[in-house]
Amino acid sequence: MSTIAFIGFGEAAQAFASGWKTVENNPIETPLAIFDIKVADAASRSALLDACARLAVACTETPRDAITGRTWIFSLVTADRALEAAEMIAPHIDEGALYLDCNSCSPSTKIAAADVIEQTGAHYVDVAVMAPVHPARHRTPLLLAGSEAAKAEGFLTRLGMNARIAGDKVGQASSIKMLRSVMIKGFEALTTECVLAARRAGVEEAVLASLQASDPGIDWKARCAYNLERMMVHGVRRAAEMEEVVVTLRDLGLPDGMAAATVDWQRRIGNLGLSAADLSLTERIDRILGRLLT
Repeated sequence: MSTIAFIGFGEAAQAFASGWKTVENNPIETPLAIFDIKVADAASRSALLDACARLAVACTETPRDAITGRTWIFSLVTADRALEAAEMIAPHIDEGALYLDCNSCSPSTKIAAADVIEQTGAHYVDVAVMAPVHPARHRTPLLLAGSEAAKAEGFLTRLGMNARIAGDKVGQASSIKMLRSVMIKGFEALTTECVLAARRAGVEEAVLASLQASDPGIDWKARCAYNLERMMVHGVRRAAEMEEVVVTLRDLGLPDGMAAATVDWQRRIGNLGLSAADLSLTERIDRILGRLLT
């Protein structure tokens, strides 16, 4: 049987669930079940229930209700709650079930979570989500690692997903994800520091023109606008991921100054709670500055 539960039902889980509905002959045999801690939060419960109704997903009140009898458990929580999620569901997971840890965590965090899960007789797979889940949804590239990676790859392929094996040891997929994020999320933070200061100094057009002349392969205005949007909308979640990047670097015995600074910028912009929809680069800069400088 192929029965699936989600622990956490945010943007990524909802993207996967909606994408699977487009797959012919997918192997899901019963409706998806989910547990999300938002179910107990009066402020967010209604939106969660609406999302579940829209996607025909069963929203449960406890982790046990979500995962009992389920053979495939997808964990998609925030990076700072990933180990906690594994500990929360371990007493209830069925022996032989596969736990797909899709969270953006350091290898050491994933190894700790794997130990928790595998002590129960269930199996653990390190999954790295390697790109934003929109617009690709279930086709977003995934990397898999662990002793059960090949089994997971086969199942995910039947679900129409875009997964490939990174290695047979837990942590190999997450290492790639974490170290890639040094560059991707760090570039976002550098973009923010650069363009906010340039706008504040009244020289943003000259700075952008100089960047364009130096590296014409990038549309610098478009890329800066995109990078700001990522931080405005997802900065808090990305800061949690970058904290795991800091752990990764420290575990490797390397300095973490750039990653630590990226945590600060991502969280600073994300905490502003600003919308980026339908705004130009200049409008995004001005909206951020208007909040930062008040």
